[in-house]
Amino acid sequence: QVQLVESGGGLVQAGGSLRLSCAVSGGTFSTYDMGWFRQAPGKEREFVAALSRSGGRTCYVDSVKGRFTISRDNAKKTVYLQMNSLKPEDTAVYYCAASAPYYNCRTRPHDYVYWGQGTQVTVSS
Repeated sequence: QVQLVESGGGLVQAGGSLRLSCAVSGGTFSTYDMGWFRQAPGKEREFVAALSRSGGRTCYVDSVKGRFTISRDNAKKTVYLQMNSLKPEDTAVYYCAASAPYYNCRTRPHDYVYWGQGTQVTVSS
């Protein structure tokens, strides 16, 4: 059974930084493409960033480009989301997800098979 556990969320002032982590167990981490999504109250789940299994291909939603960085450590079976210059509109529950490898970025939630439970990120103004 594949399990994903996020950590690193919290409360931060606008302009601050957080690093989210997602530890994966029970599967072959190095074979998964990984993604981060977020969901704010009353809104649909939104794609944030994705990373290929090798780490060689990344993609981001336009609103976080230049501020967020997705990375992975296959030895630690962990994917990260470094978030800098945070804005109040980044406030949401952040989820990591795993999918089978694909030739292009997966940006739709239903493309992902495994999900974590989410971690809250709150950015105050």
